[in-house]
Amino acid sequence: MKIKIVLILIGLSFFSMFGREENISFASDAKKYVVGFSQATITEPWRLLFNKELRIEADKYPEIELLVRDGLDDAQKQIADVEEFISRKVDVILISPKVAQDLTPVVNKAMDRGIPVIVLDRDLSNKKYTQFIGGDNKLIGRTAGEYAVKRLGGKGKAKGNIVEIWGGMAATPAQDRHSGFAESISQEKGIKNLIQPKDGDWKQDLAYDIMAEALDKFDKIDLVYAHNDPMAYGAFLAAKDMGREKEIMFLGIDAIPAEGIKWVHQGNLTATFLYMTPGAEGIRQAMKLLRGEKIAPNVVLPTMIIDSTNAAEILKKNGLL
Repeated sequence: MKIKIVLILIGLSFFSMFGREENISFASDAKKYVVGFSQATITEPWRLLFNKELRIEADKYPEIELLVRDGLDDAQKQIADVEEFISRKVDVILISPKVAQDLTPVVNKAMDRGIPVIVLDRDLSNKKYTQFIGGDNKLIGRTAGEYAVKRLGGKGKAKGNIVEIWGGMAATPAQDRHSGFAESISQEKGIKNLIQPKDGDWKQDLAYDIMAEALDKFDKIDLVYAHNDPMAYGAFLAAKDMGREKEIMFLGIDAIPAEGIKWVHQGNLTATFLYMTPGAEGIRQAMKLLRGEKIAPNVVLPTMIIDSTNAAEILKKNGLL
């Protein structure tokens, strides 16, 4: 009896050891990659969609372990998040920086440590990173400016008073959206920008306050150009509260179907301009890199104009109408 028990124990020990060796061998064959993503904030609907699309794409690759960190709209928090990724020696870092200047040094540090970095949406102060993915914000601003000129009377004849509400003034998208817009309207002597640059920081409530102040100061405002849809909608609400919304055109940027495009369809915004989130493409490009494929230094995402001519069609395609 004692002999049988000893043999059983030896057998169990053998199979246990064999199982552990088999698992170790299997794990070594199935390469896992750790991808760290540092998001600037999740207080904006566009960024929530950004995160959602990134996670959906990452779920397609079982070899990816995705670490997502929220920068809480604070550059110092975002720096700490990237420092964490560096200390953990992740395989790739994805980052959408809150501001260029503050986040550039820590991205440079990651690159110096041999960790590739893919920058999403907002650029940095230098080009020391592996790849940039985002929309052409200058082109989007220029397109918005051309649209404004057309709606205000056409090239060489356009007339009107404009209020421009900036996104984060230290962020490269806001700077590019302004400069592109300014290029288009600068040749039109009949167009006047009524206010000095005011930072709405991409927030609806701040844009409301900026617009309320402008409405109080100026009797005639023909068009509002806001650097994203929530700010354009905030400006619309301010005008509505003063009974002046029907005399003003409102232009925004982002074109999230359940937000900006819905507001266009409802007649609250005149137009919005598509700014695709780079989340899904960021994961696709990271996987190419991890598989040893070459990736381009820049990936430019497409844009389009959405106004009353096509808003309903897009909503229908998205099951929202």
